[in-house]
Amino acid sequence: MRIWAVANQKGGVGKTTSVVTLGGLLAERGKRVLVVDLDPHGSLTSWFGYDPDTLNRSVFDLFQHQGKVPDGLPAQLITGTSCEGMSLLPASTALATLERKLVGVEGMGRIISRTLALLWDDFDYVLLDTTPSLGVLMVNALAAAQHLIIPVQTEFLAIKGLERMLHTLGMIMRSQKNAPSYTIMPTMFDRRTQASVRSLNHLRRSYPDTLWKSAIPVDTKFRDASQAGLTPSALAAETRGVRAYAHLLRDLPEMASAAVERRNG
Repeated sequence: MRIWAVANQKGGVGKTTSVVTLGGLLAERGKRVLVVDLDPHGSLTSWFGYDPDTLNRSVFDLFQHQGKVPDGLPAQLITGTSCEGMSLLPASTALATLERKLVGVEGMGRIISRTLALLWDDFDYVLLDTTPSLGVLMVNALAAAQHLIIPVQTEFLAIKGLERMLHTLGMIMRSQKNAPSYTIMPTMFDRRTQASVRSLNHLRRSYPDTLWKSAIPVDTKFRDASQAGLTPSALAAETRGVRAYAHLLRDLPEMASAAVERRNG
């Protein structure tokens, strides 16, 4: 099982779109894919037609057992999606109450790791869609992930958010021996605007070793896919945005390996 988390402490940078698009492309290649919604807003859950406000069973249930995960529970929470080969572990808005409820409870930072250990033989890839805030859900995602994909919109404020995310990751790396490697992924790139071009050039200068060499362009088909409840590749396989994610998917294994080598070297 390969576990990738898509994370940034800034919202609106393309996390959910990245999870759905990458997951769809992997499923179309015959991989067994699980996408996990760790955001109380439930954008990933809503994408596939489920209502986070009314769900009775969700990721929230995993956190109700004093740091343990009952053997059969994860499989009971997983549901289907419109994409054959891709399953969903949905979120509910009740996740927003976790920080308050879990004060003083030990072992809550590895609930997702324990959950995926119980599902290890059932899936080839797991993609975690994370909340933009630093808390127990983000900690769980970073503890479970083998590699982190950090989407950053090519505009000034998003780059400031990237700096905060890397600061957080640095703190975690200092406290954990097995902190995930990461790839920075520029998103919403519009070559027609000087601001977007300047931002991409700034990223290339500032993060030459960890920045993906290409960028995800602005593409209205992503919005159309979310409205239709489909993966972008199922709606429009040849759109430029989908082609960019396919390019990223080809590059990720090599980038992940290089990141591990840099960290261990």
